[in-house]
Amino acid sequence: MAAPVTICDVGPRDGLQNEAETLEPDVRAELVNRLAATGLRSIEAVSFVRAESVPQMAGAEDVVAGIERQEGVTYSGLVLNSRGYERLAAAGLDAVHFTLAATDEFNRRNANRSVDESVAELERIETELPVSVSISVSFGCPFEGSVEPGTVLALAERCVAAGAGEIVFADTIGVGVPRQARELAERGRGLGVRVGVHLHNTRNTGFANAYAALEGGAEVFESSVGGIGGCPFAPRATGNIATEDLVFLLHGEGVETGIDLEALIGVSEWLEGVLGRALPGQVYRAGASVA
Repeated sequence: MAAPVTICDVGPRDGLQNEAETLEPDVRAELVNRLAATGLRSIEAVSFVRAESVPQMAGAEDVVAGIERQEGVTYSGLVLNSRGYERLAAAGLDAVHFTLAATDEFNRRNANRSVDESVAELERIETELPVSVSISVSFGCPFEGSVEPGTVLALAERCVAAGAGEIVFADTIGVGVPRQARELAERGRGLGVRVGVHLHNTRNTGFANAYAALEGGAEVFESSVGGIGGCPFAPRATGNIATEDLVFLLHGEGVETGIDLEALIGVSEWLEGVLGRALPGQVYRAGASVA
């Protein structure tokens, strides 16, 4: 059996932030609780950003208050700056997910500052909590075009120096191909920290990229229940790779995740009812069994 990996479900944050409907905090907390019951050991529960910028993420503290903590589950929140971190710390979450972009133009649209200024924000965060840094548009930017792997890796080195204990390369707009995923994972291992990928299936390459990243040595995979999601600041952005589809793939390859696939499918079925529409994921509709 292949070495175990960590799957972080970002559905409660990245998945819901692009929905037309804003779910109440108690419903978002229920989603987190249902995901934790499937055996997931890492969940990105909320985003500590301004409500006027992303109204779907308003009431983060209320969501956290509604979470029924499960032993062995790491509950994280997304932050863009030191102020966001202060809110996260006060809410009592377990880990920090800090995000910045590989290009200045995307970073300005997403965080209203340059990449250098975002690195400075990361340096201001002094914490004993684990810090994972996600580098958006690592595979390509909707405003600046192609992004060289060397540029991404140099930024990753700066983030590690600033305190990151994990680096996640994000294909925010779903333009990546397996060659890129494999290269970033392989070269990223030289950073001396855990390396992962955050993938979108916009152009139907997300799962091929996940497999290539696995071959390259990635240990962390960010995905979203039901395949929902997208970035409000990226044109034509669509959903993340579906967590249940990813689990089906990894289990078939003999990779241990600790996740109950049938239970996870049940969460997607529940979420379909909440959102009132079919979700992009495929395994929750087709089933996990061939019989």
